[in-house]
Amino acid sequence: MDTKIMQSWEGRGDAGAMESSHIDPDPEVSARARPPRRYSAKYKARVLAEYEGLSKGDKGALLRREGLYSSLISEWRRQRDRGALEALAKASGRPSADPLEGENARLRRDNERLGVELDKARKVIEVQGKLSALLEQLATDSAPERAGETR
Repeated sequence: MDTKIMQSWEGRGDAGAMESSHIDPDPEVSARARPPRRYSAKYKARVLAEYEGLSKGDKGALLRREGLYSSLISEWRRQRDRGALEALAKASGRPSADPLEGENARLRRDNERLGVELDKARKVIEVQGKLSALLEQLATDSAPERAGETR
């Protein structure tokens, strides 16, 4: 009696598994399979509104359907209430300007203005010095020489 032992890949084909050209998946597990879910504010508000309108049994169904935990709902409620209180506590209209920023801006403008004035004053002093030297030179060149006088 001859018995034929089938290789495991042949047995798979008979059992309706994938073909023999099947490549086994890489067994390496990544450090993190997927990043944590992030929820938009619009999504949070929609789920909260729907959750609060449901009965106790339906709330659990909603959480299962969306893949959420009840702790997320509690945190989202706190965020919503805190945001509403902060929004109501804010004064309406333009935000008040910081007095230090205004003073800094004024001091910068003054500094720039004084720098321009200083440059003008330096040029005037330079021109006055050159003019004084020129006038002195002209005065000494045009003065008549007199006997016995020294300059």
